[in-house]
Amino acid sequence: MEGTEVVVASSPVDAGISCWDLRSGAEYLHHRSCASPPHGLVCVADRFLASSQLRDSSSGAVFYWSWHKPQVEVKSFPAEPIKPLAANREGTYIAGGGLSGDIYFWEVASGRLLKKWHAHYRAVTCLVFSDDESLLISGAEDGCVRVWIFDDVRREEAGHLYEHSFSEHTLRVTGIVTGYGGGNAIIVSASEDRTCKVWSLSTGRLLRNVVFPSIIDAIALDPGEHVFYAGSRDGKIYIAALNAVVSSSNSYGMHIIGSLSDHSKAVTCLAFSMDGILLVSGSEDGMVRVWDTKTHNIFRIFKHGKGPVNNTLVVRRPIDSNPRNSQTSSKKHGSLLSPPLDKYLNSSDENRDAKALIVCQPTFSKSVDASYCSGHIIVDQIKELQQQGSSAAAEMEMERLKIDSQKSMQMVQQWKKMYENLHQFCVNELLDVDRAGVSN
Repeated sequence: MEGTEVVVASSPVDAGISCWDLRSGAEYLHHRSCASPPHGLVCVADRFLASSQLRDSSSGAVFYWSWHKPQVEVKSFPAEPIKPLAANREGTYIAGGGLSGDIYFWEVASGRLLKKWHAHYRAVTCLVFSDDESLLISGAEDGCVRVWIFDDVRREEAGHLYEHSFSEHTLRVTGIVTGYGGGNAIIVSASEDRTCKVWSLSTGRLLRNVVFPSIIDAIALDPGEHVFYAGSRDGKIYIAALNAVVSSSNSYGMHIIGSLSDHSKAVTCLAFSMDGILLVSGSEDGMVRVWDTKTHNIFRIFKHGKGPVNNTLVVRRPIDSNPRNSQTSSKKHGSLLSPPLDKYLNSSDENRDAKALIVCQPTFSKSVDASYCSGHIIVDQIKELQQQGSSAAAEMEMERLKIDSQKSMQMVQQWKKMYENLHQFCVNELLDVDRAGVSN
């Protein structure tokens, strides 16, 4: 995709949104009037920024900013305060988690509220889409992690709306990340109970439980899925192994193989660069640090305007979104912003909302090609939206080619890393055999 990699950061206080070029360090336009909750900042298909707002406990809003204007351009006022937001890669849907435990699902192009359901007993804290965008995964203050399905047949078979409900956490869920593979992927969840748990989406089993020295508020999964990074309230970023058996002889505990340490306060958010080498961390100390995960050295440091940092993203910023070009491109960019999100669900939508949503893919036992289903799902959505006359159809058609290209590049990088690891493993095995022969 065209554009430069940009680090985006926001704060729980009204400190706006800061943007920097990841590679050069240049600061871009600072967006005003943003006080976001954790996991409340998203970039909608690289077109514009969206953030939920929690300025008090009784009211909330969702704001949109274009890349080339500092002020809020679109304001939405949902039926209740929204905490986490999640947008699918094509930018056709936005999901929001409410303080009541409800989840809201909107179509971006029209602002239409497609569905609302009661997901948790307490406030929703995390929302993420699976990598193929066929699943929605939520975490909440009730300590529960749930994987949601929208296919009518599977929902009737299951007897409830969710595919899995993981309730092993004893305190509030603070973060969720997913691996590759859609319904066959792993997910990692973090909680205030000082644990991160690794789950299998295909079997619903707990694969690994890692106990940390401090509460974990942020997690990021290595693209090769060998380790994950956990940002803690003691200012460290712990590195935990996903596959290898690691003894508890180190000072951190079982499965923890190292740490990155430079923040003076709690680490609140983590995000990887597009190539999976640079790790971006935000902290309550107001600093954003960029780490080289191969050398564990700091690549760059950014200072947020004022206040702590609680959200970081690494996104593609369109080339023509430079403020210098704002006069010539304002009309073009203005068309990329969508109308406000509906406050209530229209009664005419209630019977067809499930059909408009993303269909959950089969589990591994039913389909070997599950991770490649998203392309067919998008095609079906395009046809349906065209029949409905939705303005999102043409936009989805253009975005599909871009997304397919991006997924192909990500797959190439993943296979390249797997090949390098396999090559190193074979070399080590051969050396071990040679040493054993010499000793004998």
